[in-house]
Amino acid sequence: MEQGLAFLLSLFMGLFQQGLGGPLEVEPHEPVVAVAVGESRQLTCRLACAGHSASSVQWRGLDTTLGAVHSGAGSSVLSVRNASLSAAGTRICVGSCGNLTFQKSVELLVFAFPNQLTVSPMALEAKQDQELACTAHNVTPADPDALSLSLLLGDQELEGVQSLGRDEEEEPQEGEDLLFQVTKRWLLPTLGTPVPHTLHCQATMRLPGLVRSHRLPIPVRHSLTSQEPPITTSRDTTLEQDSIHSPGSPGPKPENSSTRPCHPEIHRLPAPGGLELLCEAACGPDITVHWTQAPSDLAAYERWEAGAQASLTVLWAGCSPEGWFQCRLDPGGQTASLYLLPEFCSPPMSEALWVGTLVLGLLLLVFLAYRLWKRCQAHRHP
Repeated sequence: MEQGLAFLLSLFMGLFQQGLGGPLEVEPHEPVVAVAVGESRQLTCRLACAGHSASSVQWRGLDTTLGAVHSGAGSSVLSVRNASLSAAGTRICVGSCGNLTFQKSVELLVFAFPNQLTVSPMALEAKQDQELACTAHNVTPADPDALSLSLLLGDQELEGVQSLGRDEEEEPQEGEDLLFQVTKRWLLPTLGTPVPHTLHCQATMRLPGLVRSHRLPIPVRHSLTSQEPPITTSRDTTLEQDSIHSPGSPGPKPENSSTRPCHPEIHRLPAPGGLELLCEAACGPDITVHWTQAPSDLAAYERWEAGAQASLTVLWAGCSPEGWFQCRLDPGGQTASLYLLPEFCSPPMSEALWVGTLVLGLLLLVFLAYRLWKRCQAHRHP
């Protein structure tokens, strides 16, 4: 009778400890752990038994690929390497101290969020209403609670934008993984004065304990001869951030002006026969900026660099260049980018015009030869 009561008491205490989680610890502590496709993650389970009792710890999976497990005294490490979508599922850590058994479960969430954004149209026209579509490719999960698309002016959402809907479609795949393309469409307001140089489409993936974003710049076409004041470019062409914190903990603290990192800016200034691009950074001493990218080749442009300022001259020789200009700040590596569209073009002589000119010259030559022949014939037969 006493042995039966002791057994029931130990069983009750084991269940009670299991319900509370007991001394079993799992890192990370979140019940849901997100990992991107192709990345790796470790889950560590530890159990400390009171007294001199030996502990046994092991990982188990529920109809999922468990992964590589390395177990030692009082701990077990589960390594998920090169994660695939099939690796998602529940992992359970089971530990025991004598007759007491404990367990904790972790949900492994595998997501796909490559930096594959496209927009249509690829460039916008200033001072007119227009539609814009932005698509995130090869993503999962695709529901609006996890993936959002937004249109930014600087670091703020563009005001006055009308949403025209959101579409989710399966992405064509050769393998078994089910990925999606998510498209959101907007009707943009008139981009008035001053006209921004660039808007950004931003895709954001929000999962438990993780926020990750990508940005794609969208150049705005406008007249380079306008008398509008110089407008600085956006400081980043692509943003990718990965902030991981516990769901119950506060998010990252907002930056203030004293701690915000310094960024270069590009200004457009008129120059004889073209345009001068001035990159500068007001970040104090020991800061330098230099040009790192230009259409065709940097060597084709006249440049000078002096400390926190760097200039590049764009000449309208035949046709203004099209493409990205980028400068970088050192130390720090922050960049600023500007997209120029061709607006001053003197097209070369077309093939038809060249052939027409050649034919006209030949006809003129034939006419002169005929006149000369007639005169010779007149002198020969008076």
